[in-house]
Amino acid sequence: MPVDDDSKQVRPGAAFGIPEGAMGEEVVDAVFGQAGIDPELLPYLEAAGAPDLAEGEGLTVSELQEAGAQRQADAESQDREDLEALRELVAANMIPGGDTDRLEELLAEVDADDSDDWDSWEPQLADDSEGEHLRDLQAAARGVEVTARMREVEAEILARAPEHQVQPSLERVEAVLDLLGNPERTYRTVHITGTNGKTSTARMTERLLAAGGMRTGRFTSPHLATIRERISLDGEPISEEGFIAAWEDVAPYVAMVDERSQTAGGPRLSFFEVLAVMALAAFADYPVDVAVIEVGLGGRWDATNVIGSDVAVITPIGRDHERWLGSSITEIAHEKAGIIKDGCTVIVAHQVPDAAAEIEQAAASHRAIVRRERDPQEDPTSPEAGVLQVLDRQLAVGGQLVTFATAAAVYEDAFVPLHGEYQAHNALLALAAAEAVHGGRRLPARIVEDGFASVTSPGRLEVLRSSPTVLVDAGHNPHGIEALTGAIEEAFGFQHLVAVLGVMADKDAEGILAGLEPVTDAVVCVPIDSPRAMDVEDLGEIAREVYGADRVVVSQQLGEGVERAVALSEGYDAPLTASGILIVGSVVLAAEARALFGRP
Repeated sequence: MPVDDDSKQVRPGAAFGIPEGAMGEEVVDAVFGQAGIDPELLPYLEAAGAPDLAEGEGLTVSELQEAGAQRQADAESQDREDLEALRELVAANMIPGGDTDRLEELLAEVDADDSDDWDSWEPQLADDSEGEHLRDLQAAARGVEVTARMREVEAEILARAPEHQVQPSLERVEAVLDLLGNPERTYRTVHITGTNGKTSTARMTERLLAAGGMRTGRFTSPHLATIRERISLDGEPISEEGFIAAWEDVAPYVAMVDERSQTAGGPRLSFFEVLAVMALAAFADYPVDVAVIEVGLGGRWDATNVIGSDVAVITPIGRDHERWLGSSITEIAHEKAGIIKDGCTVIVAHQVPDAAAEIEQAAASHRAIVRRERDPQEDPTSPEAGVLQVLDRQLAVGGQLVTFATAAAVYEDAFVPLHGEYQAHNALLALAAAEAVHGGRRLPARIVEDGFASVTSPGRLEVLRSSPTVLVDAGHNPHGIEALTGAIEEAFGFQHLVAVLGVMADKDAEGILAGLEPVTDAVVCVPIDSPRAMDVEDLGEIAREVYGADRVVVSQQLGEGVERAVALSEGYDAPLTASGILIVGSVVLAAEARALFGRP
């Protein structure tokens, strides 16, 4: 028992200033108040498991200390039990058989390592090679499923009427779009028609708009490697998942309209009509700010003509698809001018007089704003002269430097990474179309530079190989061949050129051959893998009439035909760099040639 200096017995609690006869709460106040603990915290301490001093009425200090020691011992015992349970849990998950002794050995090895792991620490993920492998397998399995479903969807769409069979009505496409809530009205549109240059112009227009920060969609046809190329989002083909989703979104409504049309004695939606609906819906779902849409055939009755275009572009018009569009330039121009809508801006390439007159009449009837390319024969100072002009062109590595004049500005020395004078004029149309989307204002130089620099046009005067140089082009009518041969002479300057030719049965094969003959030494006729293709023997007969029998070779396969063309080009007394092969005549043939040379 503690004693004071006078050896008097000290009353319990006196050292803490506890008054004699104090109750439990007074003891708590005295003890914890001396310890520096705010009395207001006592209820929380009691709730958290502090010594239940309220029950310690009349306890001595030593008894309080003993009670605290016992509680501490109990807590330590519980901690040991918890730790042992945790060790068993860790061992069960990490050590085969849940061997806790092995876990202790591993922990001891870690403790024995006196190196400071933090000195050499780098943020690294734990080795998850097994998990990563599993994820790769799952992704591969998913890819196989998606690809299989993609084939099913493509087969279902291809089973419909082919795109070259014109069904002169917009009712079916309009009906599906009405059921979908008219997605084509949710973004701005640039609509492009013409006989040649449509796809290249569409690609350049889309790139210029994308360079300005817009989200873009592009619908073009036909395709080279995959049907997904036809629907492009921000310059890239729609993914397999996206294509499948687009089809599954519209399929129920397509089925409804199919049933209605067939009940009335009409056809189902065609292959091209379904693709047009899918594209217009996908653009809204993405969503895009502006869509650049190329017609499939003609214009007036084309499935794409359901859009209310803000800008209409008409590339040069020539004779093509005469079976469906008419046999005269006037008739063909009338069909193509059908894309002009009320109040839109019309960008018009230089046209032959009959086509120009038809377009001007359509534009006037729709009160459209017209931006036309100047006729080279016009007086540039005349107030009637057009406002679009290619002022200058210079050859450059990989393309050409072009100076353009538009209604808004003069753009000097813009690099266009495509060959041929006709591509400079396509670029002029694209530039004017992009200006129109921007309210007719001049485009900043950076947008023009970046937009044109990112342009590609697969299958359009594309180099597939060198020594000897192998070119491929989708040119398929006399008008296109004329522009193409001029571009080859300008950009490549071959001393010898051999053509590899395949055409569709509805094309002007004789006119195509007549355009090739003056600039080629020989022609190798090849088949095309399409039910629409002209028989290769029939093509050979026409070729002999144009070239003479000694300058014509007929091959039964494209690969064999290319080999024969290479052998012919090497038979001349000239360096390999002076000889070339041109694969031409059809978009489908261009696709086959690109696949043959491993182009994606």
